[in-house]
Amino acid sequence: MKGMGGAVLLLAGVLISLAGVVDAASPGDLYIVRIDGSINPASADYLMSAIEEAEDADASAILIEMDTPGGLVSSTQDIIQSMLNARIPTIVYVTPRGATATSAGTFIMLASHVAAMMPGTSIGAAHPVSLFGGSPPPAETGKDGDDGAAAGKDVVGQKMENYLAAYVESIAKQRDRNVEWAEQAVRNSVAVTAEEAVELNVIDMVVGRRSELLAAIEGRIVEVDGEEHTISVAGAREVVVEKTLLQAIFDFLSDPNVATILLAVGALGLYMEFQSPGLIVPGAVGVSALILLGFALQILPFSWVGMLFMLLGIGLLIAELFIASFGLLFAAGISCFLIGGTMVFDRPEVSDLTVDFWQVLFPLALTLSIFGAVIAYSLGRTMFSQQTAGVDEMIGLVGRCESKIEATSSVAERSRKGKVFVRGEYWNCTADEEIEPGEAVEVVEINGLTLRVRKAANA
Repeated sequence: MKGMGGAVLLLAGVLISLAGVVDAASPGDLYIVRIDGSINPASADYLMSAIEEAEDADASAILIEMDTPGGLVSSTQDIIQSMLNARIPTIVYVTPRGATATSAGTFIMLASHVAAMMPGTSIGAAHPVSLFGGSPPPAETGKDGDDGAAAGKDVVGQKMENYLAAYVESIAKQRDRNVEWAEQAVRNSVAVTAEEAVELNVIDMVVGRRSELLAAIEGRIVEVDGEEHTISVAGAREVVVEKTLLQAIFDFLSDPNVATILLAVGALGLYMEFQSPGLIVPGAVGVSALILLGFALQILPFSWVGMLFMLLGIGLLIAELFIASFGLLFAAGISCFLIGGTMVFDRPEVSDLTVDFWQVLFPLALTLSIFGAVIAYSLGRTMFSQQTAGVDEMIGLVGRCESKIEATSSVAERSRKGKVFVRGEYWNCTADEEIEPGEAVEVVEINGLTLRVRKAANA
């Protein structure tokens, strides 16, 4: 029974650690969450759970401190739906200095009851990205004077742009913010500084620290759940909501850069294990990386075309080690890997997340190149170096003739043999020239247990 009780306590401890329980809450507390990174299912679950907890605890408000480059459209919609229907005031604060509310972050800022930014931050650039992380080509003007919006863009990109523009307009209207600027942020990737955002009625205020923000919004009247609500956070206890362990893990795996690195590590680990069976560590690392990659690909929307290009690139780099292509396979492999990397998460209709070319793809390609060069150099040294194991390693060794060797020119005549002393051993031998006892000889061939020798050149 004692053992069972200990197991129950251990299980309870694990569940508590995974649940990310906050301190005991009381009515009127200020809940604080931190979004630092991409908007993905893990961060959306974290934020939505925090809002629900704050509502259940009858908190005075929830403060979302944010710094994000963007994220998945679906996750952003989940967050915004939770914010627009929240029964407590939602406050979004872009911090620290240098932080951004880019793309998906712009939508979340506009959906808040109170939007504030720290000096030195920026907001905007909410246009869905396309290949290589850029924007689709601008719309062309039609011949009849219309804007010709669809002329210069693909159908999917145009539909997504129109949808997001209408979506952000509805959010801006709901919170009485600048609708025209919100639309331009989506259609033309407009971005502004914190000070400009206040002037344009995109946000409510610019403050230098959290305490200033709380003092500035004290007594502010906002509409919450269809009714007027006065914000009261003066003296409220601050309750910081931490991510659960699972949320933190999935948030880390939801980064396209991490997924790309896991693919390269997994491929290299398996290659090293297949080349040298029994090393265990490379194989274990490779399998672990691919398992984590599988979880990441369940979260991130990816392109099979881009993934196949990356795998083809890695395959060509490996093939270069065994096929003499004079560098053609190597160049093709690097090109396929880089092209695939720029395409694998290029899904503007569902996400604006991409793989960083200079910080991730280029270093990975360089690493693969160095890895291949090291293996090729090692194989080359092995092929051209003298053998150091087995009988054949005796070829080239110098010994001493122990008995006169008569020259033989035919196989039949080679039954007459002499003896040589090589590597501490006496061997029967033959030669194509006469060699006197005591002369230095060099082994040139091994026929069974008989050596064929010649006079040593440097004797």
